Amino acid sequence: MRRLALAFLTAALASAASLPESIERLLATTPGARTAFWGIQIVDLAHGKTLYELNPDHFFIPASNTKLFTTAMALTRLGPDFTFQTRVLADSPPDRDGRIHGALRLVGGGDPNLSARAIPYRMGAVTGNPLVAIEDLADQVAARGVKRVEGGVVGDDTWYLWQPYASGWAIEDPQSDDGPPVSALTIHDNTLSLNVGPGAREGDLAAVLFNPPVEYYRLDNRIRTVAVGGERRIHFSRIPGSLEARLWGTIPLRDRGQDMLVGIEDPALYAAQVFRRALEERGIVVEGDSTARHQYPNEVADLRQAPSGTVASGAELAQRTSALLIEDLRITDKVSQNLHAEMALRAVGRARRNLGSFEAGLEELKVFLGEAGIAQEDYNLHDGSGLARLNLVTPATVVKLLRYMYGSPSRENSARENWISLLPVGGQDGTLSTRFGEGAAAGRVHAKTGSLSHVSALSGYVQRLNGGWVAFSILVNNYNTRNGDVRGVMDRICNLILE
Repeated sequence: MRRLALAFLTAALASAASLPESIERLLATTPGARTAFWGIQIVDLAHGKTLYELNPDHFFIPASNTKLFTTAMALTRLGPDFTFQTRVLADSPPDRDGRIHGALRLVGGGDPNLSARAIPYRMGAVTGNPLVAIEDLADQVAARGVKRVEGGVVGDDTWYLWQPYASGWAIEDPQSDDGPPVSALTIHDNTLSLNVGPGAREGDLAAVLFNPPVEYYRLDNRIRTVAVGGERRIHFSRIPGSLEARLWGTIPLRDRGQDMLVGIEDPALYAAQVFRRALEERGIVVEGDSTARHQYPNEVADLRQAPSGTVASGAELAQRTSALLIEDLRITDKVSQNLHAEMALRAVGRARRNLGSFEAGLEELKVFLGEAGIAQEDYNLHDGSGLARLNLVTPATVVKLLRYMYGSPSRENSARENWISLLPVGGQDGTLSTRFGEGAAAGRVHAKTGSLSHVSALSGYVQRLNGGWVAFSILVNNYNTRNGDVRGVMDRICNLILE
């Protein structure tokens, strides 16, 4: 009863105060919030009225709020129905004996979902066979009557330039699924699942298994099994550019084990290896090596555009068309998938400027944001995902993008709905599935999260109880408290918007 009375009192006090007063009181009375650097802008979309702002024109590291810019551009420039093609080519069809004279080329076209991921997006972990797409392509090749490949298998990712990492990424990002190398030939999000379990007896080395079971890295395993009740401490280290990886630490007997996602150093080479394995499992003899074919930045005259785009040619033996782009953009924003955001940036560069490079994508982003009324001096973006700590935006810039995507004169209602559908929904899905669960904002907040060390962000829309919509951006930098404390304040601000 006392708790109910307190809730009514809090609601009465909040409703009695204006939105600015309520937010200022919240920031002033929350210990972790007082020492952080906050940037906020809240705008009523029906009237364009600014309901509240704090440091709206100051620069902040946006973390994954960067994906708002990337996915907005991709949806607008490419359209929701855009697709990607992955092909298997040879110099000529198989002869009468089923032989391929020369190499078999697995040619990537930028499909981000050659994996076991469920499409359309749904909540939950990605399960199933991570090589299902590769096996489908191998089945098609076998159905064409191929019996022998005389020139090995080539993983070809020249559809995008070989620029695996963006400037400003941390050196540890490529080790995990946070920042695996970016490639036009991407299998299983360019990661391997590494399972570490205890050995049979105390003192034994840990059992280490890759999924898929391909020995891509040379592992130096120094994890020791300790007595029941001991501490599980597992460390993984790999220097980018190397296929040598080290594991060390301890794991107790009867421990349930630990799964780790490890970034793949050269996705095109890995794709060639697993495709070759799939072919051999279907009785196809493959002679020669598995290799990768890249196009390097020094091989093009201008990194920002090309006069025309080259397309790999040959006899097509297998082909796979991706799901519609909008389905992948939902995955990208709802789960904050870094690799897919980087691939979307390059997809726009390839489609609009004939070159799948960082530079082409970022140049096209400048043009797109100019059309949205955003000046170049109002942002500084170096990647598509937000991993780069060199990225800077202002809350006012984010809100300007949100307003453009919501209400541009050229934007049809279906386009608006497509855009909002990309974003996580409070208390329902994506990175907001566990937030706003019991508050008034549950189901009414459609927003992109963002998180790096000492950085948190939340920007998007709130649908008010009267049906009106509000755009908001909350960017927080330089805090030294728990992420949950800062997110709790953000969530309370969203609830205040509804009151």
